[in-house]
Amino acid sequence: MTTRWMDSPIGGLRLHSSAGLLTAIEFDAQVRGERVADPVLDAAESQLGEYFAGERQEFDLPLANDGTEFQQKVWGELRRIPFGETATYGEIAARLGYEPVVSRAVGAANGANPIPVVVPCHRVIGANGTLTGYAGGVERKKILLELERPGLF
Repeated sequence: MTTRWMDSPIGGLRLHSSAGLLTAIEFDAQVRGERVADPVLDAAESQLGEYFAGERQEFDLPLANDGTEFQQKVWGELRRIPFGETATYGEIAARLGYEPVVSRAVGAANGANPIPVVVPCHRVIGANGTLTGYAGGVERKKILLELERPGLF
């Protein structure tokens, strides 16, 4: 596994890759370690930089798919939420063919997403339009949504 730190408008991020795939993005990362050459991390850092600069709306990165079958379905649906738009947990459940009661499980899968920002779990909001929990903190979620759609909040 290779890791790299990068600065961003939402704080330090630690990017992880393994076997030619982006495997994780961690929040609140501190600078440490040497910069190791890695084509996946080079591409991820570049694309994230473009995203934060308002120059990119979609990511084109090889992603690891480590998770349960249900989590993978949810994460796939997250990637279908267009830039600047949001969906509720219940809407995600319905899109996957589940009853609304499954929205809590969708929330749990959303929270387990190991590749935030690239797999846009920040675009999922509560049924009443509120910013519900986010692994990186609600303030980060708000910053990401505002970056995509200024004036949203």
